[in-house]
Amino acid sequence: MYLTMFLSSVGFSIVIMSVWPYLQKIDPTADASFLGWIIASYSIGQMVASPLFGLWSNYRPRREPLVVSTAISVAANCLYAYVHVPHSHNKYYMLTARALVGFGAGNVAVVRSYIAGATSLTERTSAMANTSACQAVGFILGPEHRVDDMGRQWKSINFEGEGTYDAEGSVDHVAVVAINFLFFVILFVFAVFETIATPLTMDMYSWTRKEAVFYNGIILSVVGIESVIVFMVVKMLSKRTGERAILHGGLLIVLVGFFILLPWGKKLPNIQWQELKNNSIPRTTSTEMLMPFWSLQAMQLPSNHTVEPVGCPVTQSWCLNTPMIYLAQYISSDILIGLGYPVCNVMSYTLYSKILGPKPQGVYMGWLTASGSGARILGPVFVSQIYTHLGPRWAFSLICGVVVVSLLLLEIVYKRLIAFSVRYGRMQEENC
Repeated sequence: MYLTMFLSSVGFSIVIMSVWPYLQKIDPTADASFLGWIIASYSIGQMVASPLFGLWSNYRPRREPLVVSTAISVAANCLYAYVHVPHSHNKYYMLTARALVGFGAGNVAVVRSYIAGATSLTERTSAMANTSACQAVGFILGPEHRVDDMGRQWKSINFEGEGTYDAEGSVDHVAVVAINFLFFVILFVFAVFETIATPLTMDMYSWTRKEAVFYNGIILSVVGIESVIVFMVVKMLSKRTGERAILHGGLLIVLVGFFILLPWGKKLPNIQWQELKNNSIPRTTSTEMLMPFWSLQAMQLPSNHTVEPVGCPVTQSWCLNTPMIYLAQYISSDILIGLGYPVCNVMSYTLYSKILGPKPQGVYMGWLTASGSGARILGPVFVSQIYTHLGPRWAFSLICGVVVVSLLLLEIVYKRLIAFSVRYGRMQEENC
């Protein structure tokens, strides 16, 4: 299961930073709005597949949905690698490929439900942290088994049906819905973060496509290392403070990370004048002040120049009056979000599995994964619309507002986010 998660994450991270440059290269007709749909198509596929794979795993051996989903992922990635070959409609082939890759990634629900069923309550946080760290420790071989919250042997981990399991007490659906919403917010803000990285750095720092992919790839790798360290620390820290308090702290860190990204100062980003056509620009006070510089640049560029235009496109009107985000701000934000996101992610899964208790969790985990996929659908679309038309100030202010709402919700349901066995008095609460 760890290996499955590891390979899925590697495949996703390899692609995500290069989608925009790759799209521009294979199909010049694609714009930033279409980029949002391509990024979102992965999550649409995952949102559709997660409940289906989760239901499948409740009634059949988990090997079956895992093998099928992996085969789909392999085929979809091969398609993605060759979307440049057709002579037309390349962007639609890319859209299809990413949707199928996402469909294959729906096996996350199967992995999470297996781990929830194969661990005791005290083992759960550590196992979920290891899963989120995606450590390649190999597939679990041999007979599958299930344990209850106390760690005692139960039935086969693959139930014949949810109705065959007799457990006293019902699941707290208020807590279930709350965790689904919080998980949606967590995945939404991270989807915005990972989607906006390449276009933001190209706009603010005049990076070329190649530079943006290379430098953001390095940053993503460092954030990944940071996340693995965080997962290991979380396992120990949760025993002292409990999952709820750590989730609260993680959301606060994410809030600070996005607040830091708000533009300030007076320095404007470099403008990408080379994109202008027919020597025309929007007639605003700001552009009139910069006219002499633009005229000089236009005169120096030959009509058939092949130099890649860099800077903030003048077609994005906010580029003319919004202060640039300094590199130090961007790096600091990366560090904080790289710290807060993995904390929120693993705590959400852990609390969710504990709230559900001994009930087969395939379908429930499918819905949780689907809510995260929905967030990954809206996140890229949000970026492509709000960021493109209104700029980073509006985009990051709205993100901060969403995180604040999630913190208020967490405060409201805080006392309900306890383990199923604790809720019904079968176990004593120990920082759950």
